[in-house]
Amino acid sequence: MLRLITIVAAAAASLVLVLPAGASAPPVGKLPKGPVTTVRAQKGTLVAIALPQLKGLSWRLARQVDSKVVVQAGEGNIGTSVVITFRAKGPGHTKVIYAATRGESTVARAAQTLDVTVR
Repeated sequence: MLRLITIVAAAAASLVLVLPAGASAPPVGKLPKGPVTTVRAQKGTLVAIALPQLKGLSWRLARQVDSKVVVQAGEGNIGTSVVITFRAKGPGHTKVIYAATRGESTVARAAQTLDVTVR
């Protein structure tokens, strides 16, 4: 019986060590004013936002996006821009806001917004 308890405890401990941690970057704080692009899209179409590559900075999602309205479909570098595409999933309105930060800093150096309405 003691051996069975030891095996179960060891298995449980190994699962705890193997499971990924749910850590993420800290939320971005106050956003500077930046360009806002307004888009109206039909369900099932793609919309994109092009973000300029800024030396020493990384673009990251600054606020939550309503995933019932749009979901990220892809991301890539095209020329000197980072282009992020979203699929219009369902009717509604959401804002996709990106902030340029140095690493995982909470200080935004630049911001861009994609204001999406899906019909």
